[in-house]
Amino acid sequence: MKPLRYVAYLRVSTTKQGAQGLGMEAQKTAVEDFVGRHGGTILETYVEVETGTRSDRPELAKALGAASKAKATLIIAKLDRLARNVAFIANLMEAGVEFVACDQPFANRLTLHVLAAVAEDEARRTSERTKAAMAAAKSRGTKLGSPVARQTVAKARAARSAYVKKSNATTLSVIKDIQAGGVSSLAGVARALQARGVRTPGGRSDWQPVQVSRLLAAIDCS
Repeated sequence: MKPLRYVAYLRVSTTKQGAQGLGMEAQKTAVEDFVGRHGGTILETYVEVETGTRSDRPELAKALGAASKAKATLIIAKLDRLARNVAFIANLMEAGVEFVACDQPFANRLTLHVLAAVAEDEARRTSERTKAAMAAAKSRGTKLGSPVARQTVAKARAARSAYVKKSNATTLSVIKDIQAGGVSSLAGVARALQARGVRTPGGRSDWQPVQVSRLLAAIDCS
């Protein structure tokens, strides 16, 4: 029996949605057409405005929570927009929420596992190629500590710092939402973050009260 209750999750990238032709309106249309053809009701719609490389997705966490609470099915417009992100796989599996992708309605959890494995393998191969290129440059006598190399490292560190700052700000917005719901203790916030599938600054799924405290302190000092 087909599920009749859906929670929609849409993700758009501010830099790529136009080029890829899969902006919010296109995804929304795909989801509504699917539900219209198969019958059912969309209870809620959550929109994430972020690139696919981000591991912390507060709107995804909210969508999973809403679907779990309502015993509804999470519906997405296009499978490869989400399924190749390992964090999405982990959050979906931990939440135990059923899902359907409009472009591949017969995809199942095994499909997601395979796509996640492919993504991990691609990341590993990219890392290996980078290490091989650095080794080759060193063997040719290129000084990795040259001004150009130092400038590259500095840019990489700056980019990483900006990423962390933005990620922390996103997590802070989730914490404020949790606190607005009546959760005031650090331990309570930690449990709520973990339940929503929000990752720690180190990329782990398990939150400790001290991590919440450090994050809040770091943001206050920034």
